[in-house]
Amino acid sequence: MSKINIRQMTLISLFAALTAVGAFISIPLYPVPLTLQTLFTLLAGMTLGSVMGASSQIIYVLLGVIGLPVFAGFKAGIGILFGPTGGFLLGFIVSAYFVGKIIELKKEKNFYYYLVAGLVGTLIIYIAGITQLSLVIGIGAKKAITIGMFPFLPGDIFKIIAASFIASKLKLIIELK
Repeated sequence: MSKINIRQMTLISLFAALTAVGAFISIPLYPVPLTLQTLFTLLAGMTLGSVMGASSQIIYVLLGVIGLPVFAGFKAGIGILFGPTGGFLLGFIVSAYFVGKIIELKKEKNFYYYLVAGLVGTLIIYIAGITQLSLVIGIGAKKAITIGMFPFLPGDIFKIIAASFIASKLKLIIELK
């Protein structure tokens, strides 16, 4: 594994912080709030790549686990990971990794390629989140999808488009090597 430089550490930290800020921009729905976290998760993978993007989300989750109130609703603690929204939080890590991997596969990237990566990343977050939501609350998959995905689809489509547009522009500015 190659050494990480200060610029890369700064970018990883920046996206961890942006994800935390995205949690504070929240519309409280039960049991899953509507936030901007997924926008920054997708952007992390799209702009930083698989390892650095996932690292930013690991740092974000760890900050919340150690007690900093960076989760939606200014919540914190390891208990959140075992609650109804914990699957979404863990899905951020996996999503950022796979979004980054998809982006790394193609040398010449365009807006539509970022859209595909964003769709895959959002699907990963939904799968992880809805699975845990269903298990923790003790509801079936249909009900979990109804409360954990359907209300968020319009906003998530907008976030995928926004992340794709921003990432296609940021990639011209951020050169990680």
